[in-house]
Amino acid sequence: MLDLVLCVDDDPITLMLCKMVINKSEITKNLITAENGEDALNYFDDLKLNNLGGEISSYPQLIFLDLNMPVMGGWEFLDHFSQAEYRELFKDCKVIVLSSTIDPEDINKAKTYPMVLDFMSKPISKEMLEDLKKIL
Repeated sequence: MLDLVLCVDDDPITLMLCKMVINKSEITKNLITAENGEDALNYFDDLKLNNLGGEISSYPQLIFLDLNMPVMGGWEFLDHFSQAEYRELFKDCKVIVLSSTIDPEDINKAKTYPMVLDFMSKPISKEMLEDLKKIL
């Protein structure tokens, strides 16, 4: 079981569904949400600021990330989160791209980010999480 999971999506219904399915799957003890990539990045920036010079002991081990969001989309979040300052501090954090797109180019692009574990199609399901538990 993971200590903390972050879901990033701009659609409140999708976030509600994610919460329900993730809570029922018992994949995590704690689930937090963000409405876009900027909110998610701000969350990680706050963790950095609150732990200046020290090791950050509690951060999401898994992020479910939508691609198409206002303010900052998933690709832009991944570009920022790939930078050394984030990868060094949050090296155990993995990303599952959770998107409604079926574009093979998006799937291939997601594979170029080292922290991306998988690309899954919305909506999230209990079966998807059961399969995910096997590789975590």
